[in-house]
Amino acid sequence: MKKYNEEDALLFIVAANLKKIRSHKGLTQEELGFRSGISKNYISDFERGRRNITIKVFQRLIEGLEVEPQDLLTL
Repeated sequence: MKKYNEEDALLFIVAANLKKIRSHKGLTQEELGFRSGISKNYISDFERGRRNITIKVFQRLIEGLEVEPQDLLTL
């Protein structure tokens, strides 16, 4: 398994991928929040690296985006 240089490196990768995919699909944070049952403020905080997410929230986000888990985990 690849080692990450910083403790939060994987968190930032997932957050950046979430924002990129969400934007590519033309979804606002509010729209993704509605689809996934998560507040837009929570999504905003996560995309900016201010909040960590649980596996349950991760699952809700991939379902709301209609993507596979690896889509958020890949560099």
